[in-house]
Amino acid sequence: MAPPSTPRAAPKPGARRPRALAQPSPWPQAPVREQQREAKRNAVLSTAAQMFNERGFHAASLDDIAARLQVSKPTLYYYVKNKDEILLECVKKGLHLILEGIEASRQAGGNAVDQLRACMQVYADIVTQPFGMCIIRIGDEEVPEPSRTELRRMKSEIDQAFRRLVAQGVQEGTLAPCDPKMTAFVIAGALSWIGRWYQSGGEYSAAQVAEQCIGTLMHGVLGPGPGPGRTAGDD
Repeated sequence: MAPPSTPRAAPKPGARRPRALAQPSPWPQAPVREQQREAKRNAVLSTAAQMFNERGFHAASLDDIAARLQVSKPTLYYYVKNKDEILLECVKKGLHLILEGIEASRQAGGNAVDQLRACMQVYADIVTQPFGMCIIRIGDEEVPEPSRTELRRMKSEIDQAFRRLVAQGVQEGTLAPCDPKMTAFVIAGALSWIGRWYQSGGEYSAAQVAEQCIGTLMHGVLGPGPGPGRTAGDD
């Protein structure tokens, strides 16, 4: 015969019952959710930038962007308001990359020529990337006001940085005397054009393109001239 079980003591009045262990929530916490949302938003912008560069802003639709991302079109509206906002954010990202690179070049120090070359390298690198290409391939007129004015202000900062470095180089004697404004226009114009014709997978890599273009801008296209008292036909 089994011994009788010992009866459990009744809880005292007012005593706390032991809490059940909390189950982990299947939903991510707020910081994690925000990180996931930002990663997905960046994926939307990156994909859109690629498609704008390939097809043009007007030809690339939200349906096309959603299809490439393999999501529904309504899903995009969780991350962006409309196509105009996508374009604005793509161009702003490209401009911020250039401005941050120019500031890093300034912080690195060196004479004006060293900083100018570093800034040119930054600019050439960015315009061969999707966000940078958006700056070059899509005009300001595609962006509605007041954002258009903001983008032009950021572009002006880049222009002014080149002008300051050219003027400083002339003052140091490391650059030939020139009009800093016109020289800055030539530099930015030449490097910007890379963003229009460069295609990944072509004969030259992005690094090779940048190197050759910067070399031409820094050294010109003329070879060493004939020595004193000689003409080109003397040899």
